[in-house]
Amino acid sequence: MLGKYKRPTKEDLTKHFIEKYGDPDTTGWSPRRRYKMGYSLAGDVYEATIDQLIGSSTRWMDVGGGRSIFPHNELLSERLSKKCLRLVSVDPSQNVHDNPYCHKAECCVIEDLETDEKFDLITLRMVAEHIENPDDVVEKLKSLMADGGVVIIYTINKKSPVPIITRITPFEWHYKLKKIFWGGEEKDTFPVQYKMNSKKELDSMFLKQRLEQVDFRYLDDVSMTIAMKYLNLLEMVFWKFLSVLRLPYPENNILAVYKSP
Repeated sequence: MLGKYKRPTKEDLTKHFIEKYGDPDTTGWSPRRRYKMGYSLAGDVYEATIDQLIGSSTRWMDVGGGRSIFPHNELLSERLSKKCLRLVSVDPSQNVHDNPYCHKAECCVIEDLETDEKFDLITLRMVAEHIENPDDVVEKLKSLMADGGVVIIYTINKKSPVPIITRITPFEWHYKLKKIFWGGEEKDTFPVQYKMNSKKELDSMFLKQRLEQVDFRYLDDVSMTIAMKYLNLLEMVFWKFLSVLRLPYPENNILAVYKSP
């Protein structure tokens, strides 16, 4: 079973920050700057959201996570994998067999998964943008959900600047650009489809399966310059300026939550 869904509060995000980064006064310059300016990474908001849902009886499926549950938060990955009752990771990449946190690894696309198990929580972290047959995937997700189960999609908003650039850039350049700004390994870079990367698309697919929308958010993504100290200062100041004016930040991610009746 799941805890009651709610958006993380400021206190929840502070607790998450301290567990992940340590003391705000002594941690590295990048997280310290974000903390002082009142900004939480979109990925941190997603992590804090999952953290408050997992209980000792939760049956959890993570789709497309590959080698990790939260790639930038091994501590939370380990803690929640031990806390939940069941954790199954499904990914077509052989990387899933390197995942030390899942209780069971399934190397296949989610549409081809054969199981009688039902899950209270199904998560798709930065995987929806790679899905080729979204209608088939959403139909499969519904069949895997327990009564009252929840699906959480954390993905790119295809209308943001970076995804627009990605769509017009040859795939062989994707890892080179990704490495400059975010790092990572080439074997964790996959072709993008962008068929589930807008509110209209997601609502259409999930509501067609009679799944109720619980939440939908655009999370500001101020991470382009996360490893570049002085450029990051400019980006953070720009974000702060827009937030004071209550204007949306142009680069953002989607966090969508759907529930089974």
